[in-house]
Amino acid sequence: MGIPAVSPRLSIQKFQFRDVRYEVPHTVVRERTTVLRTRKNSEILINKHIILLFMAISQLRSLRKPSGGKYKQQGRKKKQYELGREPAFTKLEKRRAANIRTMGSNRKVRLFSNDTANLYDPKTKKYEKAKIKAVVDNPANRHFIRRNIMTKGTVIETEKGKAKITSRPGQDGTINAVLIS
Repeated sequence: MGIPAVSPRLSIQKFQFRDVRYEVPHTVVRERTTVLRTRKNSEILINKHIILLFMAISQLRSLRKPSGGKYKQQGRKKKQYELGREPAFTKLEKRRAANIRTMGSNRKVRLFSNDTANLYDPKTKKYEKAKIKAVVDNPANRHFIRRNIMTKGTVIETEKGKAKITSRPGQDGTINAVLIS
């Protein structure tokens, strides 16, 4: 298969991958994905000049020992029950979620963004919904603070004060938090 016909108005992005040279439209209309096939028929996904090669995300243990040495090779492929998914990176925006099928036909709600939290006040021992203003601290990654990404343990600023997230938003589909000040 060749490269699809390109309008003369579009600029061309040139790159080389595994000794094969490609010329691809730099701007793809409506972020449409273009699939190219190499000589060995492996697919390269090109969307806005980013190359993504599909590899399985594995939940298998590391192949390295704590000392830095390697464990003995297993001699087998990745199994389906070891597969993982990309992290959700729950952001501070209008609520956006998706239902995902997991192993055993179970369901998981993946929360991509949310702007409200179920806030627990330990003094009054009551729950109430509160609007999230900002992400103050994130122990998972310091760069998540400026990107407004929320994970378990994140300290958020709400209308009622600072609170710590106790749920896993990317897996639970909700943001539960405990008021800390």
